[in-house]
Amino acid sequence: MPIQWFPGHMHVTKKAIAERLALIDVVIELLDARLPGSSANPMLQALSARKPRLKVLNKQDLADPTVTARWLAHYNAQPDTQAISLDAGERAPAQQIVRACYALAPTRVGMAKPMRVMICGVPNVGKSTLINTLKGKRQAKAADEAGVTRDEQRIVLADDFYLWDTPGMLWPRIIVDQSGYNLAASGAVGRNAYDEEEVALELLAYLRKHYAALLEGRFQLKTPIAELSDDELLEAIGRRRGALLPGGRVNLQKAAEIVLTELRSGGIGRISLETPEEYAQWLAEGNAREAERNARRAAEQAERKARRSGKRASDAGDPQD
Repeated sequence: MPIQWFPGHMHVTKKAIAERLALIDVVIELLDARLPGSSANPMLQALSARKPRLKVLNKQDLADPTVTARWLAHYNAQPDTQAISLDAGERAPAQQIVRACYALAPTRVGMAKPMRVMICGVPNVGKSTLINTLKGKRQAKAADEAGVTRDEQRIVLADDFYLWDTPGMLWPRIIVDQSGYNLAASGAVGRNAYDEEEVALELLAYLRKHYAALLEGRFQLKTPIAELSDDELLEAIGRRRGALLPGGRVNLQKAAEIVLTELRSGGIGRISLETPEEYAQWLAEGNAREAERNARRAAEQAERKARRSGKRASDAGDPQD
């Protein structure tokens, strides 16, 4: 089933971002390099439409470098946008962000016109780690869990460079089903919002198609992956890793956790879960479904309104005693 997660604190974050944007020179959106399209927030895109944007594809060390290059070309072709890729834990690459911000807003320099930057992203994409790297000390709380940062933080990176960190934020309705699965697989969604076995099966279906050799190399299964269905593949992985219940049955929940952990840690290898072309197709399909859904709702509302109007007219025409 489609995955949705927009807890209450994200409503507060949306409002804070909208208010802060009036004073911001550059908006940095930190994306997961393995799923740049799915981790790009359409709500942030709408809020920051008139601001220069820096797309930072984080966790590049976990992503397929060939696919990352295609995403960088895709974003760099957009107006008022730059895109770079890096690993947030490495200090030298992280300094690219400062240079890119000055390139996007060259008039913002010195104490009279300090650079004012806001960094946003989905939960667990690595914002806190990046900020700590830029600052050179533990300024922001970091954890491998969605929803750790809950409050806006202002961080002074230099006398004339101010950075506002915002809590991780998704959007109220994820219309691309595959995005929901990819976000959940990456750890951007709270664990209570999805079924891990379902997400693992979706993940394996994609990996067996695009990265079968990496799967086989990592799990060393006795049966070739091509001969297994997605369910059989998950079961074989669980059996191989000893995720067993009494009687020798495979604990599919534990097997799913193993698959997701392997993805998040990079254990399977450098993989990407979507290309620009794939995401564009998913988005078109999602928009079409959403248009159909909205049309049905509008028709249902019109029908209810017509019934109410008819009932009122009927009541008005009833003879009085």
